[in-house]
Amino acid sequence: MASLRDIRRRIKSVKNTRQITKAMELVAASKMKKAQQAALAGRPYAQLMADMLAALAGRVDETAHPFLVKREVKTRGILLITSDKGLCGPLNANLFKLITEVKTPAKYVAIGRKGAQFLARTKRNIVADFTVSDRAGFAEVKPAVEFLMKEYLEGGIDSVEVVYARFKNTLVQEPLVRPLLPLSNVADFVSHLRAESGGGKQTDDRDVLFEPDVQTVLEALLPFYVNRYIHQVILSAKASEHSARMVAMKTAKDNATKLVGDLTLEYNKARQAAITQEILEIAAASFATS
Repeated sequence: MASLRDIRRRIKSVKNTRQITKAMELVAASKMKKAQQAALAGRPYAQLMADMLAALAGRVDETAHPFLVKREVKTRGILLITSDKGLCGPLNANLFKLITEVKTPAKYVAIGRKGAQFLARTKRNIVADFTVSDRAGFAEVKPAVEFLMKEYLEGGIDSVEVVYARFKNTLVQEPLVRPLLPLSNVADFVSHLRAESGGGKQTDDRDVLFEPDVQTVLEALLPFYVNRYIHQVILSAKASEHSARMVAMKTAKDNATKLVGDLTLEYNKARQAAITQEILEIAAASFATS
């Protein structure tokens, strides 16, 4: 049995750990709420973009824009979005499992230190990595998106896919592989965009005049869509990260509380045994001298 001093030391150590995990839980909960609010704030913009593209859908030649033209996929472009820090449960490990299932030639772009480290450690073809803060501002995301679009337009990659953890609720973060480019057609694109933004199907029969022309407007809107979509995905991934970290820290805190209780019980038993032993020794000494 451990000595009383060792048990007291362990109790103090576990209490310190519990205090740290509780603080991290509160910080993660605060950041998760902000990330959720940021993700919801982008939905009206996405809905308006879907309405504009719906008006364009029947008036454009879909083969005229490179984002809409399908081609043979020789090299996949995969954007991996992970966290910069650990202590978020199996969140990153689930994303890494999806990456290990990729057997075809691919070029990887990483957002998040953990993803970049994994790609380098597994000797995959990582062509760029970017860092995004917890706020995930649009200006921070734009360089990564522009790099991907440039690679796609120049033929360095033949598709763009996003691997990230989709935020469903506080307890569930779903690892997903979402194809982004090429878009199959404008109509499918509009339906997908409305679904992502939480809007329903809308129709507008009014005759809309586009300046300078429909094709120019489409060419301007599609890059905006790619930027907005990846930005929204990163916000969802940030909410997933903070949610997973909050749950992990709460579990660690609860386990520490339980361990403190077990150690306290063990300490009390050891102290009682020591007191009983001292009483027996005193009684035995008194009996021997009488």
